[in-house]
Amino acid sequence: MSRAHPNENRALQLAARLFRLGTESAFEVLARAKALQAQGKNIVNLGIGSPDFRTPDNIVEAGRKALADGYHFYTPAKGLPELREAVAEDCWKRRHVKVDPNNVLIVPGGKPTMYFAISMFGEAGAEILYPNPGFPIYESLIKYTGATPVPIELRESNGFSFNVDEVLAKITPNTRLMIVNTPANPTGGVVQRAEIEKLVKGLEKHPHVAVLSDEIYSRMLYDGYEHASLLSYESIRDRVILLDGWSKTFSMTGWRLGYGVWPASLITHAERLQINSNSCSSAPVQIAGIEALRGPQEAVAKMMKAFDERRHVIVDGLNAIPGISCVMPRGAFYAFPNITATGFKSKALEEKLLHEAGVACLAGTAFGAMGEGYLRFSYAASTDDIRAGLAKVSECLSAAPVASKVR
Repeated sequence: MSRAHPNENRALQLAARLFRLGTESAFEVLARAKALQAQGKNIVNLGIGSPDFRTPDNIVEAGRKALADGYHFYTPAKGLPELREAVAEDCWKRRHVKVDPNNVLIVPGGKPTMYFAISMFGEAGAEILYPNPGFPIYESLIKYTGATPVPIELRESNGFSFNVDEVLAKITPNTRLMIVNTPANPTGGVVQRAEIEKLVKGLEKHPHVAVLSDEIYSRMLYDGYEHASLLSYESIRDRVILLDGWSKTFSMTGWRLGYGVWPASLITHAERLQINSNSCSSAPVQIAGIEALRGPQEAVAKMMKAFDERRHVIVDGLNAIPGISCVMPRGAFYAFPNITATGFKSKALEEKLLHEAGVACLAGTAFGAMGEGYLRFSYAASTDDIRAGLAKVSECLSAAPVASKVR
């Protein structure tokens, strides 16, 4: 009779930190919406933050040619020198900041820069400030590292910007990193230059705090609003990590290409994290990235014009639905309406709209506790889809019996 190995019936032992890791609900809702579509249901997707435009033809051709020309191999971990030089040129052109290409790290999308920065500073006993409601991966990664997430509260009454005095008051000797995102996901809020300058002045008194400045939507601004980059302030430059990329501006979400501009004291650590995780970004995609930055920009301007038009359509449409009110977003391509007067909690209404109305959107709580009472709608969708989706939302809410509402 054979004897069982002593470990044969033991369960796999996973690291505890895995269970602190959250997710990005946009992808979960997208998967559920796709599953419903596969069942033959008509779903209007206003949930995912991905432009509905094709990548401009000149960028596609550059990537195709790169493949044909033999860009099939590894690049330096930091990225192709020419692409890093193009990033430095763009930083000068759009932010008026001189950047050393050696401090640029090309990465596959925006998230690696987040992951590297939060990993560098996050551990048990450390505190990291982050926007709430904000991109969910911030809080997820902070918890994953064992650090304590400290929310920077963004309020509708302030245009979903932050109160600088409140932010500075949250800094303690344990604060390692502050995350700032403007223009912002999920709210479309923009922190204006005067507030950025006030924040910088306050940070000068806290030299132990690094800053991750997520500026992925920096070219998506409306109504004459201008982008104020934290990288442009000399007094804190040596501790600012800039996050930007190609996904949103050039409609290249599936290409997976982003970059970080790192302080000289941190770039070696960031490069080592890159080597340990993904080696380098795709070579032909990097060639396409050069064309995106140095080539014609008319397609970007055309997309921005369309987003601006859609912004008015979705905000006007949301404000016409009883129980919903929506402030005008000043950046990105998201509307973040207040739904408290409908009587529904955010998650309950997200579920109802998906399954009963056939409209995919996201609960505000997918972006943190401060998102309760809100939904996020993406207007990176056609005007026809926006109008059709809002008509479904209005019909669904008008038919909802009061007793069914979850308070």
